[in-house]
Amino acid sequence: MASTMSAQPRILSSLVASRFLHSPPSQPLHQLFRYNTGRKHVYMQLSRTFSGLTNILFNRRNLDELPNTKRKRLRPGKVSPHRPVPDHIPKPPYVNSRKPPGIASGPEVHDEEGIECMRASGRLAAKVLEYAGTLVKPGIKTDEIDDAVHQMVIDNGAYPSPLGYGGFPKSVCTSVNECICHGIPDSRALEDGDIINIDVTVYLNGFHGDTSATFFCGDVDDEARNLVQATKECVDKAISICAPGVEFKKIGKTIHDHADKYGYGVVRQFVGHGVGRVFHADPVVLHFRNKEKGRMVLNQTFTIEPMLTIGSINPVIWDDDWTVVTEDGSLSAQFEHTIVITENGAEILTQC
Repeated sequence: MASTMSAQPRILSSLVASRFLHSPPSQPLHQLFRYNTGRKHVYMQLSRTFSGLTNILFNRRNLDELPNTKRKRLRPGKVSPHRPVPDHIPKPPYVNSRKPPGIASGPEVHDEEGIECMRASGRLAAKVLEYAGTLVKPGIKTDEIDDAVHQMVIDNGAYPSPLGYGGFPKSVCTSVNECICHGIPDSRALEDGDIINIDVTVYLNGFHGDTSATFFCGDVDDEARNLVQATKECVDKAISICAPGVEFKKIGKTIHDHADKYGYGVVRQFVGHGVGRVFHADPVVLHFRNKEKGRMVLNQTFTIEPMLTIGSINPVIWDDDWTVVTEDGSLSAQFEHTIVITENGAEILTQC
């Protein structure tokens, strides 16, 4: 997920970073994805009119007509009521406010105590994600995955960070097939051959741990398996080049170069981000080739979370203002880790 500045627009990160969707001057589509390189702020704001139009064009028409596949286009299901969090569990400041908090200015750099707290939140997030992955099978509803994640997080004395972030209604993001990111868990049951990204963030002892992975549901074809494998390789390769003094733009080049080897697209509108005491902080981590300035510093924590697609990299947002899908219905995969920059490179905080 992500944040905002300016006139308090909607943002998302996995989170949002784009200067690549532009509305024609003749059309009132002024609220689109934007990424301002000069101000280093990321946000996404989409008009309800345009959102409804895209929902009709891309989600309600030709539901059974995705080319060269038996897979149907993803459709929104029924979303269950918010799940409660016990009063004794500390909550992030943005809870109960629909105002997106935005990307906080300044990097998340920690002392040893802070890094230990980040290790604890990252480890819990990784364990929750690992457990959620074991639930993936044909017939399970994404809402059931949300229920299990929610319960495990609060049972461990933590808060599920997505719940209430900018009005997000659930405790985890579940992005199926062509869903690029920010899928809302609902009544749709997973089907044999689906792929699903599960994005878990927990708020433990005042620190966020953020991670995601894409899982196979049943018998998944080679096209989907290859996409998922390449996406994981992109994250691993990007982490391997991180160290104090390394330019952030090398992350984007590393990912983009590897995706190009397989002919996959790299989504540009959603970015990695600093994470720690706040959910989304500087820096904005771009996953594609770029010329942005900035270098990594010792004890800094941030996420790397590329989204790759088989087809179009252009995003379409549903009427729920969160779910983002590829405009052509092609598959998308994502992996994410929270890392800390160490003297010798980078340590992955979100692993069991």
